[in-house]
Amino acid sequence: MVDVIAFGNPVYDEIITPVVRTEGRVLSGCSTNACLALSRLGRATALVGRVGPDYLDRFQSDLVRYGIAPFVKLASQTGGFKLVYDHRGDRTLDVLGVAEPITAVPAAVATAQAVIVGPILQETPLALIQVIRSQTDAPIVLDPQGLLRRFGADGRIEHFLPDEFAAIAPLCHVIKANEVETKVITGIDPRIDPVLAARRLHETGCAIAIVTIAEAGSQIDDGERSIAIPAYATDARDPTGAGDTYMAGFLHAYLTDPCDLFRAGCTGAATASIWIEHTGPDAPITLVEVERRTSVLLSQP
Repeated sequence: MVDVIAFGNPVYDEIITPVVRTEGRVLSGCSTNACLALSRLGRATALVGRVGPDYLDRFQSDLVRYGIAPFVKLASQTGGFKLVYDHRGDRTLDVLGVAEPITAVPAAVATAQAVIVGPILQETPLALIQVIRSQTDAPIVLDPQGLLRRFGADGRIEHFLPDEFAAIAPLCHVIKANEVETKVITGIDPRIDPVLAARRLHETGCAIAIVTIAEAGSQIDDGERSIAIPAYATDARDPTGAGDTYMAGFLHAYLTDPCDLFRAGCTGAATASIWIEHTGPDAPITLVEVERRTSVLLSQP
């Protein structure tokens, strides 16, 4: 039995920050990172995506090692980015490979407690999400990052708002967006007005909107309440995957108690704080440490 099934192509990225540089390409991806974190929190996870022959054997071996059930179809090549961060945390993304869109929905989606849709680059179109919605009543949690990306004139990734987003949002129970994605979707800068930004994101049609704002924490809006979530203070060596693992921590707590959104948000922040202290898929996330850090956030005035 799978607790959480995630849709989104895995990638193998090269990551460069002011303090870290990977040796070659490392496993990553929105849905992949969420599955990695959830599995370490005790949730049975499965990943649906496409991988090229260049990384297929390595990917299958990686998922076995990390305890994630693979629903993998072959692509022409494996997706990936070269991510370069500056001292402010801003990044550029150069594409190293692009896998084709996901077309299959495994039967396991019908019995999962939750579904994550976390695309990297346009691989989860509206038609796929509609099929997922038709096969389950479980909450769909959307990280829209890959829906909002396209190739710019210079060949690098740029952000835009696709027309189909208006139809996708109401199919999702939770939408979690970072500050850049929130501004693209709503036109509101969450660093200036996080409450309004989260409310506008909620008004796209989801039940719960989450806006993450890095070291400034996050804001959750369910249409009735606006909840400010503090960030867990830590030494961030690599922000890649912070939002993915926040989503994982939030979902883990939400499945336990869907009424306590403040705890769920704090669990997300605690989980992400461990991830960004490291680089790559081996961050030592444990339920004990996540709960300890969550308790610290819950006790803040």
